[in-house]
Amino acid sequence: MLNREEALLAVIDIQGNLYLAMDEKEFLLANTEKLIKGINILEIPIILTEQVKIGPTIPELAELMPAVKPIIKNSFSCCGDEQFLTALTAAGKRQILVCGIEAHVCAYQTSMDLMERGYEVYVVADAVSSRTARNREIGIKKLLAAGAILTSTEMALFELLKTATDPKAKDLFRIIK
Repeated sequence: MLNREEALLAVIDIQGNLYLAMDEKEFLLANTEKLIKGINILEIPIILTEQVKIGPTIPELAELMPAVKPIIKNSFSCCGDEQFLTALTAAGKRQILVCGIEAHVCAYQTSMDLMERGYEVYVVADAVSSRTARNREIGIKKLLAAGAILTSTEMALFELLKTATDPKAKDLFRIIK
C-alpha cells in the first residue's frame, strides 16, 4: 500500500499538441489536476518530464507545479535520462506513482524500467492516456502483467492520507469532491 514517506509522483509528458491528441483528454486533465493538487497537499515530491520537441507541459498542470523544473528528455523512458535518474535517486523514494502520456509508450517504458530497477510502480489508470483507447488499454494490461500496481486518483490519494483525522484531510476532501 502507498505511504507518504516512500511515494513520489512522476508526471510524464503531458504537453503541447500531444495532449490535444489524447483519448478522453478532459478526463485525463481533470484527474491529473486532482492528483497533483492532492500530492502537493500531502507534500510528496514530484518529478515532471517533457519529451523533446513537443512543447511545454500544458499550462493547466504547469501552474500547479511552479517550483518543479521539467526534465527535458530524448528517450521514451524517463529512465533513459540521467537528470531523471539523478532526481529519482536524490528523492530517495521507492513507490512511484505514474501519470501522463502515452500509456503505451513513455509511461509504459518508464514504468517497466522503474520496476527493473526495483521500484514499486503505481499506474494511476485514470491519469494516463494514449491517442487511442486500445493503446491505453494494452499499455496498462502489459504493465499489470509485468508487476505494476493499478490505482486511481482517488484511491491513491486516500491511501496516502490513511485517515480522516489527518490534519490534511479537509483540504484533500475539497479537491476530491
